[in-house]
Order: sequence, then C-alpha cells, then structure tokens
Amino acid sequence: MRLHVDQRHERVLELVRERGSIRVAELAAELGVSAVTLRRDVETLATQGRVQRLHGAVVWPGDSEPAPERRPEPAEGAVVGMIVPTTNYIFAEIVRGAREAVGAMGGRLVLGVSGYVDTEDSVQAEHLVAGGVQGLLVAPSWFGGVPEDGQEKWLMECGVPAVLVERFARPGNPAAELDRVRTDRAQGAAVAVGHFAALGHRRITAVLQEGPHADQISAGLQAAVRSRGIEVDTDAPSVRERGDYDVSVEYLVQAVRKRGVTAALVHSDEDAIVLVPRLQARGVRVPDDLALIAYDDEVAGLADVPLTAIAPPKRSVGELAANLLLRRIAERAGAQPPSPRQHIDLLPELRIRSSCGGRTAGADRL
Repeated sequence: MRLHVDQRHERVLELVRERGSIRVAELAAELGVSAVTLRRDVETLATQGRVQRLHGAVVWPGDSEPAPERRPEPAEGAVVGMIVPTTNYIFAEIVRGAREAVGAMGGRLVLGVSGYVDTEDSVQAEHLVAGGVQGLLVAPSWFGGVPEDGQEKWLMECGVPAVLVERFARPGNPAAELDRVRTDRAQGAAVAVGHFAALGHRRITAVLQEGPHADQISAGLQAAVRSRGIEVDTDAPSVRERGDYDVSVEYLVQAVRKRGVTAALVHSDEDAIVLVPRLQARGVRVPDDLALIAYDDEVAGLADVPLTAIAPPKRSVGELAANLLLRRIAERAGAQPPSPRQHIDLLPELRIRSSCGGRTAGADRL
C-alpha cells in the first residue's frame, strides 16, 4: 500500500533518527518511492528544520557529517548504457524513469535496442561499452525472461557493472549474481484473482501472450486460485502467439457458454482491447457475461469498455535500476568493496475501471 505523504514523512524521520544519517537513494528504495519523490520529501522536512541534507544524505539535526561507514554517493556525470528489446509497451516508461534518475545525477543515458533478437544484445553491449558507457541497464531478449543455454555469457563478460531490468536468472545461473529490478508479476496475477474472488467469481481463466512474463503470471494465478479455492478452467491454453486472436475468442466463448467461466485475466491490455468487441460480436458481453482484467495498463483505460488492469510500476523500475547501477559505478570508481547485491521486486497495483462490473458473478443469470 502506498503511504500518504504525511505517513511517508514520519517514516523518513523515524529512519533518519534511528540511523543518524542515510543516503537519499537508499531511503527511496526502502520506502518504495521514486528518488524524485523522496527528494521532495527531504526538501520539505529540511525546510522545516526536522532533518539536514548533506552530500546526498539525510542527516538527523546535530550530526555534521554522514556516518563514515556509508557507501559513496551515486556517480555524478556517469554515462549509462541501457539495452531494451523495444521502446514500446512497458519499456517506454521504464526508459523514461531510468533517464530521469541518471539525469538527476548529471549523467547521460545512451540507449540500445535489440528488437527481441537474442544475438543483438551482445552486439549492442559491445557498441555501448566501446563508446565509453560505465555501466549497463539490460533487459535481454531472453524469450522466457530467463537465460538458457549460456545466453548470459556475454553479460557476465561485458567488463562493466550491469543491472538486469524486468528479467531474472534462476538460482545457479551465473547471472543470478547480478543486481536486478523487476515487477513481481506473479503477485500482480494474485491481486487480479483476489479482485475476482471479492466480486463473487468462482470459475476463472486466463489468456496470456507468449513472452518473458507469461510463466510468472501463470504461476501467480495458479498459486492464488489454490489458496482461495477458486477453479481455473482446465481447457485454458497456457499461452498463445501474438496476434492469434481467433483462437482466444473461440476459447473464451466456449469457456463462458459451456464451462461456466465468468472472469478472465488477459495479458496484455492491448490484446484485451482487441478481444472485447470480438467477444461481444459473438454474444459474450463484458462485463455482464465475462468480467475482464488486463495486465500492463498501457492503454487499458482508453478502451470502449474501460478495462480494470494490473499496472506494473514501470517508471519506478527504471529509476531504482538506474540508481542501483550508479551506486555500482561509484563503488568501482572509488575502489570501494561492493555492497551486497540486490534483487528488488516491485509490486504492481490494481486499477479498477468498468470491465469487471460491480455485481456478483452470475447474478444476472439467476
């Protein structure tokens, strides 16, 4: 749950009082807010005389310097490379968040795009490193979101600090030792299931697009329905190819008419927008016959039937990943021992609109 500004201020004061001093970047990460938001909070509290701002740290009044054991501040003026598979979809906001974080430290973000071609990741990395970037933010074109068959080798040998963005590596893979920042997509699916359950739905399904996030969303869905005693339609296709809408429409129509499905999670919201009018043309109304939650919230609110959606904290992912990489660059430049690696999972939000309705599932059929 996002803290109210007054609650956040009290939490800032509590942490600074307890520790004497704390870096702004660390404080933002601990509170789960953007560095820009946290800096505004600190400026407000400093104006009130309740804290002091000193060398990028927040200090309890009376302390003249941050504690000596604190790590160096993020590198100012750093050149950061970022490799993404596309600048569309969720990555537009992720790139924007990273660019703002790097820019706030007087640095520059240089972008490389792989186009979802696995072999292009290393080409882009080599080009960026040769051009002088001091670290890499990377969302590799790993089809399942994790490296297979040595796909991580180039990343481990790139020669500069690297942070994974919206990707991860399984335990035992060398890339699991890297820092990472990603959305907890399994939790997002669980939140969707919880909303369906609260509305009275007891038999649900999912239509998931193949790609890096399908396994996480599916795993979260399955775990959530087990814990809540909800049924998942066993005839559901696990994932589908991008653009294969006819198969999805036919499946959902039969699921509603013949198997009692009353709710569906659809990834992505762009796909959901395509599916809704096709379903209605087949006599399946959203939300009357089928409640629907989209995943990603890129354009869900613009649909003819505004779509309830799971919204990843896209900009915050970029900001936190960039700040973490800047810390690694500063440690290397100052010949400092590296602080512990971090695996940061950010929780998505549920944004409620019209596509789930407000009635108990099946009430209009009694």
